[in-house]
Amino acid sequence: MALRKIGDEITMKRAFRFGVVTAQASSGTEWVDRAKRIESLGFHTLVIPDGLRYTYSPFVALAAAATATTALRIGTYVIANDYRHPVMLAKEAATLDVLSGGRLELGIGAGRPSAEADNAMLGLGFDSGGTRLDRLSAALSIIKPLLAGETVTRSDSFYRCDEAAVSPLPLQQPLPLMIAGGQQRMLRLAAREADIIALGVGPDATEAVVTERIRWIRDAAGERFPDIELNLNLMAVAGKLPRYLQMTLGENAARLAGSDAVPILKGSLDQMSERLESLREQLGISYIMVGDELIDEFAPVVARLSGR
Repeated sequence: MALRKIGDEITMKRAFRFGVVTAQASSGTEWVDRAKRIESLGFHTLVIPDGLRYTYSPFVALAAAATATTALRIGTYVIANDYRHPVMLAKEAATLDVLSGGRLELGIGAGRPSAEADNAMLGLGFDSGGTRLDRLSAALSIIKPLLAGETVTRSDSFYRCDEAAVSPLPLQQPLPLMIAGGQQRMLRLAAREADIIALGVGPDATEAVVTERIRWIRDAAGERFPDIELNLNLMAVAGKLPRYLQMTLGENAARLAGSDAVPILKGSLDQMSERLESLREQLGISYIMVGDELIDEFAPVVARLSGR
């Protein structure tokens, strides 16, 4: 890492990392081949979202991807906290880290604002964002010590566990933890707890919007801010948007693809590379994701900037 300056603060400039968000495939063979291709193109991570529909089961799919690759890191982007008891989540994460040879990044969040139907399938109510955030905070107070080898006893309005412990422990100590969020309370929690923060911003987010969220993180993180890796999921690359976004936006899709919004990467290879270098210099964002539909458009940027 090299020195960089954000506002009046001197911190470290991280090397770029690049990842692919992918949810499912038509077959196990296609899934494994995709993981191999992602690795061969120089991407650092393959990550998967968490949902009951339209996506594979995260830990099973990531185990298959890890078995098919040698260096590619794997991650959840992100686990919906409501779906799993934190002791079981810690157990599954620790096992996957061991089986992958220490390549897991555990991403977790309080649940998508649109996840009410998924909760209903599990017989769960869909609480307010504030309650879900409090539940996530309680879960982290169990998950993190368990992954560090501690025994946890807890009883409160969210969870009960008696003399809980997991083994084997993850190979990585500590296991990298990602928290995703876009609202101030969530980002403050992430600033206190996470190693990686996924910035939950809309596809049309301006630099002013992203800068404000990073300021919330910096203020809450204090001295640990330089240790936090900032992550962004791009919504368009070289004029191409994912199909779901094209369908959602209709005739406005082309306007977004040509905009100066932070999650939009446009122009030539030189221009796209310079844009990411500028975002890293000005905002400290160094960990960049794209959806699997944008792999081909983004691969030349990965080849240009990987490790720099």
